[in-house]
Amino acid sequence: MEQAVKAVTVEQLNTYIRDYLSGAPYLSHVTVKGELSNVRVYGSSGHIYFTLKDERSTIPATMFGGIGKLNFQPEAGMKVVCTGRVSVFVRDGQYRLYADSMEPDGIGALAIAFEQLKRKLDAEGLFSPMHKKKIPKIPFRVGIITAAGGAALRDMINVTRRRFPAAKLLIAPATVQGPNAPPELIRALHLLDDNSLCDVIIIGRGGGSMEDLWCFNDEGLAREIYACKTPIISAVGHEIDFTISDFVADLRAPTPSAAAELAVPDMVELGRKFGNVQEKMKNSLQNRVSVMSQRLQFLATRPVLASPQAYFDDRKQQILSLEERLARALVVSEERKKQKLQLQAEKLSSLNPLAILERGFSVALKEDGSILRTPADVQAGEVFTLRMSKGEMKAAKTEEI
Repeated sequence: MEQAVKAVTVEQLNTYIRDYLSGAPYLSHVTVKGELSNVRVYGSSGHIYFTLKDERSTIPATMFGGIGKLNFQPEAGMKVVCTGRVSVFVRDGQYRLYADSMEPDGIGALAIAFEQLKRKLDAEGLFSPMHKKKIPKIPFRVGIITAAGGAALRDMINVTRRRFPAAKLLIAPATVQGPNAPPELIRALHLLDDNSLCDVIIIGRGGGSMEDLWCFNDEGLAREIYACKTPIISAVGHEIDFTISDFVADLRAPTPSAAAELAVPDMVELGRKFGNVQEKMKNSLQNRVSVMSQRLQFLATRPVLASPQAYFDDRKQQILSLEERLARALVVSEERKKQKLQLQAEKLSSLNPLAILERGFSVALKEDGSILRTPADVQAGEVFTLRMSKGEMKAAKTEEI
């Protein structure tokens, strides 16, 4: 009689497979490279869930607390190298890669983080030329934020004193490397900017690796530089080095020494420019005096200045002549008006109906004052008035003829 086969539960089977895989040395510490897809990040925990794939296969993966471990933001399509262990999630019976670390494949994590932050801040307008403040031409108070006692500080002090000794330097020392650098740089910025202590601020350090300069790629520092009221010159590393601070500052200098040269004018060159301006002003004033002198000499020969009494007598004679012309014009105008008035009076007199009566005519008027034009305008026995040049008389119609 066959012995009955003992069945196991699904959970027991998945647990067995998990323990079996966990005991395999190769799978307990394996490095896998592939392309990221289906990337999901849980904000509260920072866990990253993703799929790692190549041209022919995929494997689900998890990185617990991954956001806090990485210098860059994982994105779909990014090629990475993950190191971790392969195990089975008992509940689902699905094996997956539990990653302990993740590095970009081919490009360093810092380089990717730099490009990601650069795109983000650029999209927000922090690099816009419209926001850049002008660097003052002659600043008398220059703030410097860098490491105390460093070569960069000595170079900036030497250049500033050589070019423009009148400038007062205010140095706010800060750490310029490592995790403590960003908050110290931000505190130094606030010290100088919030109290309006400077006309311009230089922030930076000497050269170094990307890791050494990384504090100047801090997002918080970039936003503080953007918010500063004082113009900022960023001078980080050498000419080939670029940081986020360089892009967000009002002016980028290739080196700290170059920043000092850009911040203050050259005293010798400034003196030469002032000398040129002074010479131009002097020449302009001399030309002006010469022109005014010539004009004064010309005016001095004018009759009004050579013989003022003769000038006044001539003007009096002109006034008398004008008075005589005005008087004659008034007489002529008055005579013309009299003649015109007389002509109008004669014309009105000729049109006066009473003038007709003077020649022996009369006019017949009804009682209402209207003129009788025909015998039919009055009835037999009706009284009407005959008006003549020397008076009027009443009459009545007896009969028609």
